This record gives sequence, structure tokens and C-alpha cells, in this order.
Amino acid sequence: MNFSRYLILALKGCAMGMADVVPGVSGGTIAFISGIYEELLDSIRSVNVTAVKLLLKGRFGEFWRHVNGRFLLPVLAGIAVAIFSLARLMTYLLDHHPIAIWSFFFGLIIASALLVAQQIGRWNWRIVVAFLVGAAVAWWITVASPTQTPDDWWFIMLSGAIAICAMILPGISGAFILLLLGKYKFIMEAVGNLDIPVIVIFVIGALAGIISFSHLLSWLLKHWHDLTVSVLMGFMVGSLNKVWPWKEVVETYVDSHGKIQPLLESNISPGTFEALYDKPALLPEAILLGIVGFLTIYGIEILARIIAKKKENNTL
Repeated sequence: MNFSRYLILALKGCAMGMADVVPGVSGGTIAFISGIYEELLDSIRSVNVTAVKLLLKGRFGEFWRHVNGRFLLPVLAGIAVAIFSLARLMTYLLDHHPIAIWSFFFGLIIASALLVAQQIGRWNWRIVVAFLVGAAVAWWITVASPTQTPDDWWFIMLSGAIAICAMILPGISGAFILLLLGKYKFIMEAVGNLDIPVIVIFVIGALAGIISFSHLLSWLLKHWHDLTVSVLMGFMVGSLNKVWPWKEVVETYVDSHGKIQPLLESNISPGTFEALYDKPALLPEAILLGIVGFLTIYGIEILARIIAKKKENNTL
């Protein structure tokens, strides 16, 4: 493989990393658009017992070929570069422009949910029940713990394990999963501040998750495709409670740095927000950014369909 091939793969990884930082945009979708999705999935699946045995025996060359290292390394490097580059920006936007960024996320997630719904072949009562269960679970999580979830190592590892699985599912965002778990801003701050212990724990969880769950998710999608997709769509719809831009702080807590942070928030109307905080609700800007977020997802989807159609025509 020549240098230009490595560079192209790294750039595709960067695009995936940029997508994974934004809730609602799927790194898996970017992989599909850029034509590396199937090879990525096959490479991930190759990290199995055989790979571990080769590594433990010191047969590094065989291990490297078995896991398709010449492909995985530049892609993963590109993803890492993009995430570390954008983490500080996302933290800044959440701190200084919360209404704008949450409105953008709101539009992203609505569009993602609608596109995921298109993957369901036939609706019936089981599909509807699965969707409602997913939505209810996501809604309950956002209500039970809107902003504060444990910062303990086990929950950080669990968050990494669950979120990374979204990378191999077109239409499902890893950042969205972190948002649902109440760990999006926490992880973005850790990455932006190079908090090595948190990053290492998160990465360990991510590695364990993608190796373990890639096979499980593939099995579920193969044998229970519509039910699995409907639950995932329910998660998205239920999480909209989390990303509503206008909130009232009901209860606060003091974090480890001595700063007062919101612990419990409730959704309010833009008018109520202005009355409570004597600040503009920025409703026109919020609507515009919500539409931009919505159209961003559909733009990516249209591009993916065009590329897929061209590939199909070329094979005929």
C-alpha cells in the first residue's frame, strides 16, 4: 500500500471522527459514503480469538495481516485526530452557545430517527411495541438523570463500550449515545483537556465494546433487523427530551473544581425562558439551526444514495 492510499484512508477516518463528535451524525454513515464500510466491519470482526492468540505468541506479522492493520491503523488514526481536534470546540459551543448547539442537535436527531425508520421493512404491532419501549427507556433515562451520571471508572468504561458500537451502524451516532448517557460533555472535556486516565478508561471500554458487540449487533440485525432498528429509533425519539434547547435549572451541585453545575433541569417554552432568565430565547436562530441540522442529515443520506447507485450501475 502506497503513501497516498494511507493518506486517503486517514482522511476518511477524519471524516468519520468529525461525524462521531456530533450527536445525530453517524460515523458509520460516513464510512458507507466513503466506500470503506464493509472493509471496516470485516476488519473489526477479525479482532477475535485467533488474533489474540497470534498476538500472545508474538507472531506480530501474522496478527497485523489478520486484523488488516494496514487498513485499520490509518482509519483509526484519522478518527483520533478529528476527535481530539474538535473536542475543545464542542465544549466551547456547549458552554457559550447552548441554545444554538442544542437546536442544531435537535434537528440532527429528528432527521436521523426518520431515516432509521426507513430501514424498517414492514411495520406491525411488534415493531411499534419495540419502538415505544426504546423511546420510553430513553425518556426515562433523561428524566431520571438529565445531566448527572456517575463519573466512576466503570460507568466511563460502559459509556465507551456502548457508544463505540454506533460507529458500525449507519444512522446511529456514538455522540448521541454519550448524550443519552449524560457523558457527552464530560468526555469532550476530558479529550480537550487531555485527561489521560479518563481517556484510557474510555478507550478500554470502547475496544471491549466494539470487539464484543460488533458480532452481537450483526447477529441482531441479521435475525431481528426490524425489531432492533425500531428500538434504536425509539432511543432517538425518547432522547429529544435531553436536547430541548430551553431548560430551567431546578437543582444544582458543586463539582470537583468548585463550580456550580446543573443537576436537575426541566424543559420550558422559549417565552418562559425569557421571563425566568431575562435573556433572549433566540427562537429564530434556534429554528434556523434546527432546520440546518435536519437538512445536514438528509444531505449526507442523499449523497450516500447517489454513491451507492453509481457503484451499482458500475457493477452492471
